[in-house]
Amino acid sequence: MVDENMSNAARVHAIESGKGFSGRTIIAFGGGGPVHGYRVAEKIGVKRMLVPSGAGVGSAIGFLRAPVAYEVVKSLYQRFASFDVAGVNALLAGMAAEARAVVADGALDAPVGENRIAYMRYVGQGHEIAVALPARDLTADDVGLIRAAYDTEYSRFYDRPVPGSDVEVMSFAVTVATVSDPVEPAAEVDDAPAPPPIRSQQVRDTTTGEVAAWAVYDRAQMAPGSTVPGPCIVAEAETSTLVGPGWVCRMDGLGYLDLTQESA
Repeated sequence: MVDENMSNAARVHAIESGKGFSGRTIIAFGGGGPVHGYRVAEKIGVKRMLVPSGAGVGSAIGFLRAPVAYEVVKSLYQRFASFDVAGVNALLAGMAAEARAVVADGALDAPVGENRIAYMRYVGQGHEIAVALPARDLTADDVGLIRAAYDTEYSRFYDRPVPGSDVEVMSFAVTVATVSDPVEPAAEVDDAPAPPPIRSQQVRDTTTGEVAAWAVYDRAQMAPGSTVPGPCIVAEAETSTLVGPGWVCRMDGLGYLDLTQESA
């Protein structure tokens, strides 16, 4: 039931976003994600799943690695037909100064970046779309460019813009954050021998209902490049990754578990 509920939630999200699952990869995290991940993947037709290192405590790791950031949001109603460039610049400059003052206390002289957003909609609509603004003083020439950016974003969500409709800005947001280190791709690694299983565990296959002994491997004993075949369990302190029948699990250069479903 848990697997089906998660799969249904994924299907609804995909339908609402107008997306499909072909070629997608599931990223499983939390204590329960790696336990349910491969079955959810099978149910929605995804053939690859990644389990990052420390997946069971990913929220704590993310908190410690997250940039120091502060967001300021303020309302200033504007229409593009009568856009007040000077008023908007004054508002955004004050918001940026406020955010930078807060971040400075925790940034420890680290470099910071700034992002600005306007929440906009066609006049009379009830839902705004976030549109990025340049992180500088706006000019009169920017007004048309921002309007065009809104039409582009609107088309991305709803296929096409609404010709002849004015656009209204409901609020602005400024975020100042320390600059994160660039993300390096996983290094290619040569194949390595798999460790021996540490024990076996009786597991009920939720597809067939059959109970069988699955080998259990210690994730800490797996080296980058090592592969273990399903059905098996890769256990660690915070969670366990179930590798179902027809799946294989390989540790990549980042220490992530890369699960792929073999072709039938």
